[in-house]
Amino acid sequence: MLEQQATDILQMGGHARIIAMGAIVIFAYLTDFLCCRFIVPLVRKVAHRTVFKWDNYLTEGKALNYAFHLIPPLVFLIVVPLLFPDPALWKRLVLRGLYIYLIAVACGLVCEFISSIYAISSETEALRNKPLKGIYQMLKVAVVCISVILIIGVLVDKDFTALIAGLGASAAVLMLIFKDTILGVVAGVQLSAYDMLRPGDWIVLEKYDVNGEVEEVNMNTVKVRNWDNTITTIPPYVLVSDSFKNWRGMRESGGRRVARSLLIDMNSIRFCTPEERKLLAGEAWAEGMEIGPETVNLQLFRAATEYYLRHLDTVNGELMLLVRQLEPTSEGLPLQLYFFTRPKDWPGHERVAAEVIEHVIATMPAFGLRAYQKPAGSDISSAAGGLKQD
Repeated sequence: MLEQQATDILQMGGHARIIAMGAIVIFAYLTDFLCCRFIVPLVRKVAHRTVFKWDNYLTEGKALNYAFHLIPPLVFLIVVPLLFPDPALWKRLVLRGLYIYLIAVACGLVCEFISSIYAISSETEALRNKPLKGIYQMLKVAVVCISVILIIGVLVDKDFTALIAGLGASAAVLMLIFKDTILGVVAGVQLSAYDMLRPGDWIVLEKYDVNGEVEEVNMNTVKVRNWDNTITTIPPYVLVSDSFKNWRGMRESGGRRVARSLLIDMNSIRFCTPEERKLLAGEAWAEGMEIGPETVNLQLFRAATEYYLRHLDTVNGELMLLVRQLEPTSEGLPLQLYFFTRPKDWPGHERVAAEVIEHVIATMPAFGLRAYQKPAGSDISSAAGGLKQD
């Protein structure tokens, strides 16, 4: 049957072949046009009515259009050799043009498919915060490079493997030209594989004056919006080769740390008087404590401060909580408050820390303690005035 059809085609005249070719061209492009005009919108409407979301991303882009654009070149590649079996020069040129067009459309189709996969992964809970954009960009670059090599092979009439072998000799030059891109791709894969960085992470990289949230991670740059609303872009390989601080662990934990010290005037540290012992023994924070003649006012102050912190709603008492002494200095005895606030955003965290410090300073006099601070000029003037009056 096929042999009979081939014989019939060969017996056709030149004009008949040209007319047949024109009819096929019109039919192929009309099919492409009708599919893009009617079938693509229909498929999109059906996809939107399904319970799945992934089909929406696959149909919203130009992937379907590129798929239907493959119809004309495929039809021509089948029909042209049948209608014109003679090895003419124009035929070889037409076939090469068809192959190039087919490769270009297939490249666009694959790139659109990769973009759809990236959109789907961005909405997936497990992959939403992964820096996958650089990996998908790398795949697109690989597809485009392969397409360019195939097109060059068609133009120079060389085999694909022969071109790859020829490019191997110039690999060193290509690596030098695309050094930053290659390093960025490798770094992006490492950042993703080891979960070192995600969009939305708060990072600090003092060497490059970076302190803010990551907005975008792609193949060549990491875009960070600093807290002063400036934008800093750094290469991905910098985050792999240098050390940086990622605050994601804090955000995922139960609180944000506060470690602040107050200097206690050591001259105010003493044993409690009988009146103080009697007054303070009835406090809730003193329950279970043995308050005797050798009880020190700073000991009671530490117990009261720790009780206050553990019963504060804005402090997470389940995490580490300490009211401890540090090494004494010439300026007094540092008393450190080490705790974690439940609010982890910057304003809320600072507000809780400030309220705690203010409360602790205000309660010091009730225990007979004084905070140390260096004398100011007004203090010296007041002391000098007092001496003159005496």
